[in-house]
Amino acid sequence: MITADQIREWLSEVTDPEIPVLTLEDLGVLRNIRQENGTWIVTITPTYSGCPAMKTMEDDIHRALTSHGLSNFSVETILSPSWTTDWMTEDGRKKLLEYGIAPPVKATASKKVLMGLADNISCPRCKSTNTHMLSQFGSTACKALYVCDDCKEPFDYFKCL
Repeated sequence: MITADQIREWLSEVTDPEIPVLTLEDLGVLRNIRQENGTWIVTITPTYSGCPAMKTMEDDIHRALTSHGLSNFSVETILSPSWTTDWMTEDGRKKLLEYGIAPPVKATASKKVLMGLADNISCPRCKSTNTHMLSQFGSTACKALYVCDDCKEPFDYFKCL
């Protein structure tokens, strides 16, 4: 008999299309797995409402579950409550850092950007805090582009939301 835990284990193979070192669970996008009237429902929440990777995530979930022989399921996208970086796992944050992306530094979103200020972000390469934001938007909308003033390397910072 298939359980929600079994499905969650199968989905642990599904990675984020934009940051392939993170699973959907690491990212906090995988919200719930439940059964209703004999159909499994996998609930996901985008990192932001216009996230272009959502269709790919849905397709990857479909592939993962059908590859394990599951056919009675659907993928449901919910927008409320809104995704937050608080939902990222500690393991996911460590994976980001090892991948060269500075993970969110706070448990909640920073409002400094509203005043034209930037958080003090550590360089994922040399660990220096002597960094500055080059652009509010990095390689994707959920990341900002920073530069380390010590090692001179640019890096993405996963913004707090």
